[in-house]
Amino acid sequence: MNITNLVPDDNGLVNWPTLSVNRKSVVTVGSFDGMHQGHRAVIGRTVELAKRNNAFSVVILFNPRPSIVHQYAKTHQGQQAPADIADPEQLMSIDQRLRVMDELGVDHVLLVQYTLAFAAKSFRFFLGQLVGKLGMRTLVLGQDAHMGAGRTGDVKAIENLALATGVFELDIVDDRGPGYTRIPKDVSYTMPQEPGEPNDPTAGMTKAQLRAWSKRHQAQQARVWSSSNVRYLLSQGRIKDADAILGAPHAIEGTVVHGEQRGRGIGFPTANLGAPIDGYLPVDGVYAGWLVDLGEPDHDDADGSATPEETNQADTGTTNGTGTTNSASAVASIPQPLDLAPVRSRLAPHSPWRWPAAISIGTKPTFETENGEPERVVEAYAVTDDWLDLYGHRVRIEFTGFLRPQIKFDSVDALKAELAANAKQAEEAARNAH
Repeated sequence: MNITNLVPDDNGLVNWPTLSVNRKSVVTVGSFDGMHQGHRAVIGRTVELAKRNNAFSVVILFNPRPSIVHQYAKTHQGQQAPADIADPEQLMSIDQRLRVMDELGVDHVLLVQYTLAFAAKSFRFFLGQLVGKLGMRTLVLGQDAHMGAGRTGDVKAIENLALATGVFELDIVDDRGPGYTRIPKDVSYTMPQEPGEPNDPTAGMTKAQLRAWSKRHQAQQARVWSSSNVRYLLSQGRIKDADAILGAPHAIEGTVVHGEQRGRGIGFPTANLGAPIDGYLPVDGVYAGWLVDLGEPDHDDADGSATPEETNQADTGTTNGTGTTNSASAVASIPQPLDLAPVRSRLAPHSPWRWPAAISIGTKPTFETENGEPERVVEAYAVTDDWLDLYGHRVRIEFTGFLRPQIKFDSVDALKAELAANAKQAEEAARNAH
């Protein structure tokens, strides 16, 4: 898979690379946060049509997410959000999304820095650029897609443009899954109070009860297969429901740092994640899942957080896909194949770098800091007889089920007994998953 970083100029113009002088492309566009089953359906269709027509499959991937850029402008007098703006609601890092796209067989990912000037271009101008520069033969979109200034480019408007011009085709994918659901307008973390996977609070409600629940929570309609719904489910500890939409376990990634070694002292050494953590943190609680060692980071990267697209493009200068100098600031590097084989081998189901894990998110209510405030951490206890030295390593934590809420134990012995039970539950969950 080839990756090209693209930065619009001050006028919002992108110097799109020439992928080929005679080969067409099938293109899809979006931020694809979470890479849920709807996203996979759209990208899978893009790859399918490209192979059928001997064309390139191309994903135009926006980063940061458009919603956070527009929200920042709304609260900062119309200013442009910084390119590295923190995004606490992001389900999945760019790094993780690229891996999935590579698995799906995408040929080219054009990683576009989303700016207000770029967003101000009409969808007609944008699509004209894709036809003229990328040789777009077919555009693949989900049913509710919008693009261009004022989001005026919905699928109907784009279909009319395709029919009127005859220069490209529009292929619509039903990416909604099993229809629609309702989620609260303002999603807030709510830790379940009982052990075990939480249930859908609206299950079994009559229409009158559902209306009352919706009114009380100012609930809004959302697609079942949507990033918004996944965030809501994770905020309630409903891991299995979220994973079903994602089509894979929800995961976070980070670097293991030294903690206070309390877990080691009581016989349960844990991998503690330091900031920043890539991915959306579920609500506080104890979970079953997996711990995967991704290995030591590239030591040439100062902060130890190099992503495949960054390492893939090292020392390529500021040239575009044709190998010519780009003076308009649009293309950051020559597109090159992305080698994800080492990471893929570690993520494989029976990888020796993967262990069942009991995962804790939140405070340590049995212990307190010197000022009496609970310490908030993310840590995973790998269920293995081997001694694991993961300090400084990048790790991936995958969530497969909610075990229990965070509670304060009366003694360390009571905590140890519960941790042993949680480890056994995590191991059983892993065994049942195969």
